[in-house]
Amino acid sequence: MASKTTNPFTFLQQVRQETSKVTWPSRRETLISTAMVLIFAFLAAIFFFAADQIMALGVELILGIGR
Repeated sequence: MASKTTNPFTFLQQVRQETSKVTWPSRRETLISTAMVLIFAFLAAIFFFAADQIMALGVELILGIGR
């Protein structure tokens, strides 16, 4: 396929036009989303830590190895 080249000035104009079409989140939406991500990451870390500890205990009880 032949590529059509565009000069850098035209490219930057097109980028600016496309960027102006984006619906950007408000500061409040960004803070809420960030808080939710941090909370769920913390909850996932607790869950996987607990699951790992339970499996380690099970392996230790069944096989007598570990720790």
